Order: sequence, then structure tokens, then C-alpha cells
Amino acid sequence: MKNSPRILTAWTFYDWANSVHSLVIVSSIFPVYFSATALNEHGGPIIDFLGISIKNSVLFSYTISAAFLLTALLSPIFSAIADYGGQKKTFMKAFCYTGAISCSLLYFFTKETTTLAVICFWLSLIGWSGSIVFYNSYLPDIATEDQYDRVSARGFSMGYLGSVLLMIINLLVILKREWFGNISEAMASRIAFLTVGVWWVGFAQIPFSRLPDGIRKTGQQTGNYLLNGFRELKHVWAELQNQPLAKRFLVAFFVYNMAVQTVMYVATIFGSDELKLPGQSLIITVLLIQLVAIPGAYGFSRLSERLGNTYALMTAVLIWIAVCAGAYYVQTQTQFFVLAAVVGLVMGGIQSLSRSTYSKLIPATTDTASYFSFYDVTEKTSIVFGTLVYGLIEQITGSMRNSILALLVLFIVGFVLLWRIPSQKVYRTHLETEEVL
Repeated sequence: MKNSPRILTAWTFYDWANSVHSLVIVSSIFPVYFSATALNEHGGPIIDFLGISIKNSVLFSYTISAAFLLTALLSPIFSAIADYGGQKKTFMKAFCYTGAISCSLLYFFTKETTTLAVICFWLSLIGWSGSIVFYNSYLPDIATEDQYDRVSARGFSMGYLGSVLLMIINLLVILKREWFGNISEAMASRIAFLTVGVWWVGFAQIPFSRLPDGIRKTGQQTGNYLLNGFRELKHVWAELQNQPLAKRFLVAFFVYNMAVQTVMYVATIFGSDELKLPGQSLIITVLLIQLVAIPGAYGFSRLSERLGNTYALMTAVLIWIAVCAGAYYVQTQTQFFVLAAVVGLVMGGIQSLSRSTYSKLIPATTDTASYFSFYDVTEKTSIVFGTLVYGLIEQITGSMRNSILALLVLFIVGFVLLWRIPSQKVYRTHLETEEVL
């Protein structure tokens, strides 16, 4: 039954469970620890990874690209198999456990185990991003269209709250190490990585126990699951060709999301390497961003109710353009904090609205995992290209500020592409008028 409070609450708890990975591993404690630990024998940033000499910040960016590239290749196949065999929750669990275990193994990250740590970081990204496609695909299954924006915003808000709570606990261990047996700062950080894995697995049991299983398709096709998965994918791809607004949105989403996700993944490295800000200041900044993102998610949800999803998204992109312009000139810690606050305001809004907008543009179907696999592929490939371009420009020019200019251009192009999509509010009002006539 759609709009069941019990099921909707359980669904949002997966955001609560997995968002700690985004905050602790990707955005705050792990990047700071990585910059301080992934060094050569002379303490320099150029390290050896699998026989290749590479700057640690560039390796960090490329690892993200490689993880999301693999996920983008695998998720359409796995989601089609899941839709056909009614195994959506099974695949979601498999990716969840892969990511959580990999996070826990980062507890063993030292200078001598950098290669292993990079591989574990890579696997944690695959587990996180792979589980999200199945999690997102539940939205049209458990809620009615008029609730998409609010439920999506509630999920992201739960994620921000949960990650902030664990982050505060981790910061307490890092900043008050004397309370915990005078452990080293490195040990305190490694304990944080372990807590992410435990938190992720533990709270994931709430949605796993309440979300419905998929509906298995029987009596339609024969053959093994892999072959049927490809057939299912082909079927959904053919249907998507008849959804022009969904296709336009995916193109626009690909472009502006390249910039959004890159900013989120490299902001801490930018503050550490380019502005030379202390690690604790960076972590506290990221923590504050999560808190600001909560009213931002709900605020843009309300804005979409007044203007429609497209215009609300265009507003968010305009703010992102201003953020990039400011980031190119930022020099001081105070300026960085101000920009971070604005990023937090629009971060939750643009992520939440992107998910709910796509949910509105796809047809009513039981193949939600397959449909969302295309959303996921678009998202992950945009991260691959975004972080790859960012890393390449930094490697070639030697400055992250030049990479920021590329992100600004992407936001401008994304804004223009969104302009081609009618507001969902206006579009649906037009359709209802035609039906009456």
C-alpha cells in the first residue's frame, strides 16, 4: 500500500544508514586522513600506486571516477535482473554489505597499507553507489506522485541528521582522545572508519525488514537470469525512447550533476591542499553543511510546489553558478565558510529534487529498478567525467582553481538544458486541461 507511514519511515532510514559514508568517508575525516597518510618516504604527496607515481589528491579523484564507472556499467544489468526476478532488496543488501565491510577494513589504513586502503575506498564507493539505485527505485513503489518531493526531501534530511550524529561522535573521539585512553589522532580517525561500517549495516536492517520484495515476473520468458536481465533492460530502454521529457531531463541532469558531485567530492581536498586549512576546521565545516542542507532540502521541496520542479532546479543551478564563481577567488577561511554554507543550502535541494523529478517523469511501471538504473548510470557517469576532468585539469595546470572554472561552465550548460524542460506543475496542468477538453 502506497503512502504507508511505516514503510515510508523505514525507507528514509536507509538514507540515515548510508549517508555516513558520504560524510565521514568521502567528504571529511577520510580525505583529511588520506592527505596526511598517503605520502612517500620523504613526506611528499607523490606516491607509488601499483607501480604508478601519482599525486595523492589526483589518486583520490581518480579512485572515485573508477568506482562510479564500474557501478555505471553494472547497475543496468543487475537492476534488470532484479526487476525480472523480484530481487530488488537482495541486490540492495549485497551492495550495502560490500560497502560497509570495505569501510570497516579502512581501520587498517596506515602509510604502509595505502594501496589496500585505496582498494577498500574504491569498493566502499561501489557498495554505496550500487545500493542507492535500488533504494531510489523504491520511491515510486511506496509513495504517490503528489508525495514524491516531500518524501525524497525527508529521506535526504534523515541522511543529513544521521550522518551528523555519527560525525559528532567521531569528532568527540578525535578531539577528546584523552577520554579514550590517550589514543593517537590516527587511531581515532581509523575508529571512525570502523564505526561507519557498523552504523551502515546496523540501521540498514530497518528498511531491509520492512520494504517489500520485488514482484517476480513468471510465465513470460525462459532462460537464465542474466539473459532475462538483458531482455528486461532492452524492454525498458525501448519504453524510455517514448518518454521525451525523461530523456531531456537525464541529459540536463548528467551535465549539472557532473559539477554538483565533483564539488561535493573534492571540496575538502580543495580546502586542505589549495587553502591550507587545518583538518579540524574542514571537518567542522562539512558538519555544518549537513545541518544547513536539511532546511535547504525542505525549502526547495516547497519551492517546487509553488513553481514546479524544473524552475526550482534552475534556481538551485543559478546559486551553484554563483558558488563556483566565488570559489575561484576564495582566499581566506572565512570566505570558505561562507561558500560552504551556501553549498549546504542548495546541496540537499538539488539532490532531492533531481530524484523526485525523475520519479514524476517515468511512467507507472513495475520496472522501477530498471528505470532508475538509467538515472543511476547518468549520475555515476557524470561523477566519473566530473572528477576525471577536475583531476586532469589540476594535473595539467597544477591548480585546482582552473578546475573550478570548468565546473562553472558545466553549471551554465546544465541551466540551459533545464530550460528546455517544461515545469512539471505547468506541464501536468496542461495535460489535465487537455483531458477535460
